[in-house]
Amino acid sequence: MRRVRYESRGGPLFTEEAPVPEPGPGELLVRAEAIGVTLPVVRKVTEAAEPVPLGGEIAGEVTAVGEGVTRFGTGDRVTGLCFGHGYADFALLHEAMTSPVPADADAVTAVALVRSGLVALGALEAARPEPGEAALVTAAASGVGHLAVQLARTRGAGRVVGAVSDPAKADFVRGLGADHVVTYGDDTWGTPVDYALDAVGGELLTRALAALAPEGRLVAYSSGGGTVQAYDLLAGAKSVIGFQMTRVARGKPESYEQWREELWRLFAAGEVRPVVHGEFALQDAAKAHGEIEARANLGKVVLIP
Repeated sequence: MRRVRYESRGGPLFTEEAPVPEPGPGELLVRAEAIGVTLPVVRKVTEAAEPVPLGGEIAGEVTAVGEGVTRFGTGDRVTGLCFGHGYADFALLHEAMTSPVPADADAVTAVALVRSGLVALGALEAARPEPGEAALVTAAASGVGHLAVQLARTRGAGRVVGAVSDPAKADFVRGLGADHVVTYGDDTWGTPVDYALDAVGGELLTRALAALAPEGRLVAYSSGGGTVQAYDLLAGAKSVIGFQMTRVARGKPESYEQWREELWRLFAAGEVRPVVHGEFALQDAAKAHGEIEARANLGKVVLIP
């Protein structure tokens, strides 16, 4: 099979031939039909001290199952998160991190909706939104952010603000349902919000915290890090909540399944629509990474083996 990897920090990415892996206990072997490209994986290539496997979101057909797998069998169409080599013709998924794909949905839609949607919905749940509250979503045009904008609206947000890196993305984010769009460099982000979902981290974490009204909640789910001053929390009685999808999938599988079902229901009802920025051939993974590094994507970036 073909597999994409790299040998030093920053790349380059290259395609090589590798043996098809065998599923171990609790694992599924999936023939990939679509692979989601995420910012955390892009950052690993550019920032990790040592090369790591390019994992990611996979959708495709189960071709073999390991010992102990009970929910899936060969021939099933699934999507899930691969922690090993995911940029490949075949990949291994842990059963706990895998979800079924409805018969009427294609693999690209599944990759664009499920994993990114689960992160967006989980971060939204962590914010404990109340109907009528104002929401802020950073990276609002990203694979996760563009779904978070729509999901905030389905949860009754009275006002949704999208924050983006480039004003050229404003029309796209408004088309998703955002009432206002701001850019990271704006002097002000307007009227304070009740909760913020931050996918960027770093210095932007401070901006997101400052955008909160008193007693506001900031949910941080970025791999970009960042530092918060305790006084900034005390002065406004604000709170910061960390969110990680993997902990939910492994520790609260019932929530994971409930959110997955909600995403497909909202998709079927036309209330949430995943947007695919571009589809790239597996051997063009470097170009796909380049779109995210340049912050050029409007929606999800997908590889097609």
